[in-house]
Amino acid sequence: MKREEIVKNRPFVAEKKWFLPIAIAGFIAGAILISSFIKTADYSLLCSIAKTRSQALDEYSATPIQLQAIIHYATSHIVPQQNFGEISVTFDVLKKRSPCNFLVFGLGYDSLMWTSLNPGGNTIFLEEDPKWVQTVLKDAPILHAHAVKYRTQLKQADDLLSHYRLEPNCYPSKAYLRDNEKCKLALTGFPDEFYETEWDLIMIDAPRGYFAEAPGRMAAIFSAAVMARNRKGSGVTHVFLHDVDRRVEKVFAEKFLCRKYLVKSVGRLWHFEIPPAANMSSHDGARFC
Repeated sequence: MKREEIVKNRPFVAEKKWFLPIAIAGFIAGAILISSFIKTADYSLLCSIAKTRSQALDEYSATPIQLQAIIHYATSHIVPQQNFGEISVTFDVLKKRSPCNFLVFGLGYDSLMWTSLNPGGNTIFLEEDPKWVQTVLKDAPILHAHAVKYRTQLKQADDLLSHYRLEPNCYPSKAYLRDNEKCKLALTGFPDEFYETEWDLIMIDAPRGYFAEAPGRMAAIFSAAVMARNRKGSGVTHVFLHDVDRRVEKVFAEKFLCRKYLVKSVGRLWHFEIPPAANMSSHDGARFC
């Protein structure tokens, strides 16, 4: 759950304070078992199913962050912003792709969960509020998080769409992120790791986008599309966008992530599978979709 929603959602949180934390703990326990089976997958061609399962149980080993997460969610009354169905969408992909490179826009009460569901992988969080980063890391120092600055404001959303249409450095055929000062939608000045890692999963659940001076998620959505299109490795990039009930999130998703790549919609979450530009059957040099 986000900081700004704690107070207004307090009655709702109280009603589900047992179900969702226990469900999340179950997710994490499931991830532990899945990762233990992965360790023994190489034996499956030589051993019987029963023997493989036995080996998996014998070699079971939970990571410290998984154990910490189970304890945290099993004893906490504060739950993540996303509901059970929304979380399940990303968890289903992580079961197949983990360990992987997982980029999350936002840092909060769900961060420990996302890290624990990607055991052995690289999960990083990008957060706009440096003080909030310090607060979260004080209780969970094992998390990998960066404080970042955005160049945009929500009230500029319509102007940014007009800017994109006129600025060649924003076009998908030319777009890049690092040091792309001409394209106002490109995320610049971020940590090197952001640019140098090929992300398998990207979760956009931040920055804030509910008041005019907030950064909004316009640049995060645009930059996710650029990174997905520039992917060099095999397979697609999974992009998860939350709060699609809001106008800006929906408009920018349809402009840059593309309806044709939308594979699942649950609650306020959209899941896109975006192929590299090289694998697209056709693409306009000036349009993403």
